[in-house]
Amino acid sequence: MPIPKEVFEQSLLKFLEPVRGYLDDASVSEIMINGPDQIFVERGGKLFLTDAQFSSREALMATLRNLAQFVGRHVDEHRPILEGRLPDGSRVEAVMPPAAPDGPMVAIRRFAKETLTIDRLLDFGSFTRDAAQLLNAIVVVKQNVIVAGGTGSGKTSLLNALTGYIPGDERIVIIEDTREVQCQQKHVVQLESRPPDARGRGLVTIRDLFKATLRMRPDRIVVGEIRGAESLDLVQAMTSGHGGCLATVHATYPSDTMNRLETMAMMSDVEMPLRAMRAQISSAIDFIVQTSRLRDGTRCVTHIAEVQGYDPDQGYHLENIFERRYLGTDSEGRIQSEFVATGVIPKATELLKGLGYELPDAIYAANAVL
Repeated sequence: MPIPKEVFEQSLLKFLEPVRGYLDDASVSEIMINGPDQIFVERGGKLFLTDAQFSSREALMATLRNLAQFVGRHVDEHRPILEGRLPDGSRVEAVMPPAAPDGPMVAIRRFAKETLTIDRLLDFGSFTRDAAQLLNAIVVVKQNVIVAGGTGSGKTSLLNALTGYIPGDERIVIIEDTREVQCQQKHVVQLESRPPDARGRGLVTIRDLFKATLRMRPDRIVVGEIRGAESLDLVQAMTSGHGGCLATVHATYPSDTMNRLETMAMMSDVEMPLRAMRAQISSAIDFIVQTSRLRDGTRCVTHIAEVQGYDPDQGYHLENIFERRYLGTDSEGRIQSEFVATGVIPKATELLKGLGYELPDAIYAANAVL
């Protein structure tokens, strides 16, 4: 007789008792367990060492074996990496011996119970209302948008917020490795990849799900994170009538984002001349929204860039429509900055106007002084 899910959950939370307080603390965004004796937490983008400890390495290993059972995975010395979710949705990544000789090493990304909206991000100073006006327009008119940034820079939070601009009468298919995207619309299809079991069976990749999605009549495709060969599948979908796609990518600057997409597309088994691939990528991606976590722990948008084409001699042509300018630090070490229009008029302007959307006045004001 199978063990009831509720019993499993209570058992797992009992094993996690040393960090239970941090799992319940809304101010903690991540818990990092470096073996049984050293546990850090992240608050406000900064790391703090706690006095929490597991009683022994064996106690921590027992916790991870319990989690593996809870999520239907198997871990041992031959499979020392565990990916899973806690009952509240928090994401867990663990590496165990022998791959982590000082381990086990565990990172728990807490599941945000409150979905950050555009208004909340504006309150935090992530960007401005002028930038929000542009983002609203490009999402509604089905421009393809990549949200890029480093680890912990707020990519998924921003992606969640941007889905709020999608009209409520559209069918949205979300594809992820681990469920993190929180879309508030009614017609949402959530798909999640899965690794193989202990016998190598049951593997479902992001690429498998993406191919299935194209036959499920999506109005919008949202990919939680592009990591590999599915990059080319997404690009080809974008250029063949599936507009309005949203996705995230790990990259530091908008130009790096294009290069990352190109590198991942080359992982595909599709043979294509590099020049043709680059031209297709530049045609598929319309805007890149770049996020960053600054030195003081602040998460913010640093660029909204439009992809304006590809030249074989000069590479990808990107123009920043909005960018963050830094003004130094205050007396408490906090970085002072402003997010401003550059004055560049987007190529998408006529499309936006044709569909009833105007550019923010800030763009025209900045253009007038160029």
